[in-house]
Amino acid sequence: MEATSVTIFVTVQKIYYPLLCIMGIPANLFTFYMICFRKCGMSDTAIIYLSCLAIVDTFYLVWVILIDLTLTFWLMQPFWHSHPWCGILGFLQYGSLYSSSWIVVVFTIERYLVLRSTAAKQHFSQAWVTKMICVAIVLTSHLVSVPLAWINIVTPVNFTIDGENVTLPRCHYRDKTYSTVIVWITTFLSGGIPIVLVIIFNYLIGCNLCRASNLFTKEERRVMHGRSTRCMLRRTIVLLTTVSIAFVVLSLPRFVTYCILRTKYNYEKFNRNDYSIPINVAGDLANMLQNLNSTTNFLLYCMVSRRFRQELVQVVTCKAKARELGSVLTHTTMKVFSVVDHKAPPSSNPMTVVLINLKQTE
Repeated sequence: MEATSVTIFVTVQKIYYPLLCIMGIPANLFTFYMICFRKCGMSDTAIIYLSCLAIVDTFYLVWVILIDLTLTFWLMQPFWHSHPWCGILGFLQYGSLYSSSWIVVVFTIERYLVLRSTAAKQHFSQAWVTKMICVAIVLTSHLVSVPLAWINIVTPVNFTIDGENVTLPRCHYRDKTYSTVIVWITTFLSGGIPIVLVIIFNYLIGCNLCRASNLFTKEERRVMHGRSTRCMLRRTIVLLTTVSIAFVVLSLPRFVTYCILRTKYNYEKFNRNDYSIPINVAGDLANMLQNLNSTTNFLLYCMVSRRFRQELVQVVTCKAKARELGSVLTHTTMKVFSVVDHKAPPSSNPMTVVLINLKQTE
C-alpha cells in the first residue's frame, strides 16, 4: 500500500511539472505581449513592472521546472549532474526566484508611495526610473545568488540499473556549515521577508484608499466615478486581500518545510527521495504550491483588469485594432496598480466664445 502511494505521488509530479511548463511559459509570454503591445489601460510604470515580472517568471519556469524538476522525473541522468552545470543551474534558479519575489515587493511599495505622496508620484511616474529599478532588481538578485553556486557538490553515486551496479555523478546538497548559513539567508530573502512586506504594504494601500474615499461626499464620488466609489473600494480591497493571501498561502509552506529540511534533516545521508518520510512528501507538495504561485502570480495582477479581458477578446477574435484607452476612473479593481493619464475627447458640438466687452475693476 505504501509503495503504491509513493508511485502515485511520483506519477503526479511527472505529469504536474511538464503541464506547468506547457501552460505557464506560453501564458507568461502571451501576457507579456498583451501588456506591452495592447492598450490594457495601465500606466507606463505598471507595464514595465509587470512585463519584467512575466520575463523573470518565464526564466524561473525554464530553470527550475523544465530543466530541473521535469528532467529529474523523466531522465536517469540529466546534464546538470556534472560540472560546471551543477553550480550554474543553482545560480540561475535562485537569481530568477529572487527577481520574481522582489519585483512584486518593489511594485507594491511603489504603488503605496504613489498613493501616499505627490512628489513620489512625479518621480516614479517616469518610465526610465522604473526601467532602472527593474534592471537593478534583476542584477542585484543574480549577484546575491552567486554564493548559491557552491551549496551543491557533484560526487559519484552507485545505482542498480537492470540488475547491474552503475556509478554516476550526482549533484546534491553540500553538508557544510557554509551551505546551511547561505540557505537560511536565501530562505528569508526569497520567502519570509517578501511575504511580510507584501502583506504590510497591501494593507497600507487599502488604508489609504479608505481614507481617500472619505474626502468626498457621496454625490461628488458619483460624479467622479459614475457609480458608488465604496463598491469599487470594496472590490479593490478584496483584490489586494486575495493577492496577499494567495502569495502567503502558496509561498509559506515551502518556507516552513525548507527551514525544517535544512535544519533537522540537514545531513549528508538523508535521502530526500524517500517518500516514506513525511517531511519529504510535505516538502515536495510545498514546492508544487510555490511553483504554481510563480506561474500564476502575474495573472493575479492582470486578469482581474476589465481592460485586459477586453483586449484579450480582441486578440482572440483576430480584431487587430486595439480599443481606445479608457478613462482613468474606469470601474476596475486594477485601478490601484494602473494609474493612467486621461485626456478628454473633443466635444462633438464645439462652441466659440467671443469677448465683446472688457471692464477694468479695482
